[in-house]
Amino acid sequence: MSVTTESKLKKGITGPLLYLFILGDILGAGVYALVGEVAAEAGGAIWAPLLVALILALLTATSYAELVTKYPRAGGAAIFAERAFKKPVVSFLVGFSMLAAGVTSAAGLSIAFAGDYLSVFFDAPAIPVAIAFLGLVALLNARGIKESVRANVGMTAIELSGLLLVIVVAAIFLGDGNGDASRLAQFPEDTTPVAAIFAGSLLAYYSFVGFEVSANVAEEVVDVPRVYPRALFAALLTAGVVYLALGVLTSIAMDPKELAGSSSPLLDVVQATGVGIPSWLFSLVALVAVANGALLTMIMSSRLAFGMAEQGLLPPVLRRVLPHRRTPWVAIIGTTAIAMLLTLTGDLATLAKTVVLLLLFVFTSTNLAVIVLRRDRVEHRHFRAPIIIPYLALASCAVLLVQQDGGIWLRGLALLALGAVLYFATRWITSRSTKRPS
Repeated sequence: MSVTTESKLKKGITGPLLYLFILGDILGAGVYALVGEVAAEAGGAIWAPLLVALILALLTATSYAELVTKYPRAGGAAIFAERAFKKPVVSFLVGFSMLAAGVTSAAGLSIAFAGDYLSVFFDAPAIPVAIAFLGLVALLNARGIKESVRANVGMTAIELSGLLLVIVVAAIFLGDGNGDASRLAQFPEDTTPVAAIFAGSLLAYYSFVGFEVSANVAEEVVDVPRVYPRALFAALLTAGVVYLALGVLTSIAMDPKELAGSSSPLLDVVQATGVGIPSWLFSLVALVAVANGALLTMIMSSRLAFGMAEQGLLPPVLRRVLPHRRTPWVAIIGTTAIAMLLTLTGDLATLAKTVVLLLLFVFTSTNLAVIVLRRDRVEHRHFRAPIIIPYLALASCAVLLVQQDGGIWLRGLALLALGAVLYFATRWITSRSTKRPS
């Protein structure tokens, strides 16, 4: 099979642009809120779950590198599944898992927005604030993609600056002889180090996801076989270095028992260093980072719902767009409403674990697809992973899946059951409309 035919889309994404695109997706708001949750699981060894999560993410990223460069117009995990398994319901559930993960992630980020960072400015009930925040995100989403993307550029720069600021102030604090390096090897007393690391890795993995979105722009990348793998791995490794630096410095600078469970962990670290940075300023940076993550996630989710409706996989009502703005308003309302409902069902850690579970379904499918499609030859050069890598990636997905507790599985399977109902309902509606006499 050849994929050398010319694309209708302009190839305007160079290596540096792709690197920044992927890095922006990975360096999201999760780390602003989840460091405290990781500390609750792993104690002072915050760096260990982050390192494990990075390695596991790199394994699955290798599978993406092969499939994206082999099928640069494939359009993501759902189409990889369609090529490999040739079962429409399987490819639908893979795509719907991506959609459900996005909506769940936005719900978690809205709860993070309504947490301790916001309380620096004023106290308000978390759930009403989270719901109102999602409503504002929906309005910006509906206003137009141009406005949303412009907002994202500035917010991405701010969120990256915030992470670097924490690293700098913590390094200055430690350079003055403060802190306790022995905390780096401390684990919670009620568990084993291995159990603590893997429990923390479930949450840390959430901070590395986002690289998979880049599969959707492969058709617009210049020289995909050469550029895509380099940009993908460079972005993941850059994020890994930033996160590991945060994990190490945070643990040395602050007692993990004080950090555990905090919804504003990086603000706590900045305050603990005594560096003269106003709490309101760093909280504002963190709120911008969380808002940016929610905006990007809801843009992706609403467009994915719209695209699946266009393909006849979801109810056709989701195809409706605003006449002048040309934004998918029904898809935006639908995905936002589901995210609002999910804010009522759990805290940030629970929702983050649910996102990881749903994406692990997607990643398992992609890693299997690499193995199945090894027999499919293409005429152009492409990245080829060592044969052992997709098997190791599958094993990594299995390790993380078995770490999930029963409540998270129930949440994930309930969302997939909703997807299955929508799939068969859409097929029934479509079959009735085609049989109806004109």
